[in-house]
Amino acid sequence: MTQTVSTAPPPFDPIPWSTLGEAAVGILTTADAERKAHLAQAVGNAWSKGLLAFEFDDVCPPDRPARPPLPELRSHRDMPRRRAGGEKGRFALLHALAHIELNAIDLAFDMIARFGPGMPRAFSHDWVYVGAEEGKHFNLLSDRLNTLSGAYGDLPAHDGLWDAAYSTKENFLARLAVVPMVLEARGLDVTPAMIKKLETVGDDESAALLKIIYEDEKGHVAAGTRWFSSETERLGLDPRTTFHDLVRTYFRGDLKRPFNDAARAAAGLPVSFYEPLAAPSDRK
Repeated sequence: MTQTVSTAPPPFDPIPWSTLGEAAVGILTTADAERKAHLAQAVGNAWSKGLLAFEFDDVCPPDRPARPPLPELRSHRDMPRRRAGGEKGRFALLHALAHIELNAIDLAFDMIARFGPGMPRAFSHDWVYVGAEEGKHFNLLSDRLNTLSGAYGDLPAHDGLWDAAYSTKENFLARLAVVPMVLEARGLDVTPAMIKKLETVGDDESAALLKIIYEDEKGHVAAGTRWFSSETERLGLDPRTTFHDLVRTYFRGDLKRPFNDAARAAAGLPVSFYEPLAAPSDRK
């Protein structure tokens, strides 16, 4: 029997900010994970109702967002190998995804705080809704972890997810290329297999969550691709060669196969952008 998942937002308390710039920095400097996710959705709600002014006076985003005391953050080489099966394995998978979504909240609002002041209102509009959806994703995964008799923070997490944001903090096109067009696009590649695996073991509820995330992430990749194309056109740059140069400069290693060409195409990301960046042995 197919499980249904409620995506109705929680009741929102009034947010303590009057401008979008203040709200973006406020979310970045909120340490509590659930509070951060709640505020991300609340800001999306307030923005949709016209309750936040499009202003960025004295906005100074931190180089690193605030984080809760748990999970313990480790380097990639110090992370334990994730169990392949059973409830512990599924818990570890969902915990890792929740950590990614928490970072994604901050990535969206850092995009607004750092680059929004120099961009049209429509740019911040897009990333407010990306951030709100990332908050929704975190809450869905956190609730599922609770159902599995645990919580976000119970396992160590990778501390390298913010590296892409820090390394591109002064290069707008590099941020768009690496975060939505590489890292989030990778999510489109791997999520269908995760969904299938969860369904195979009978965990339809977790699979349903990942289906929601998968469909939303197409829009996030599309937003990054759209603004990358717009900005390269404005600057008179070739978008494909610029993308290749930026990824080779700011992203470590080759892009990994398999690519979900259909989902990437739906997000407006052409094969000619990412195919030449695959490892030589993986290329078509």
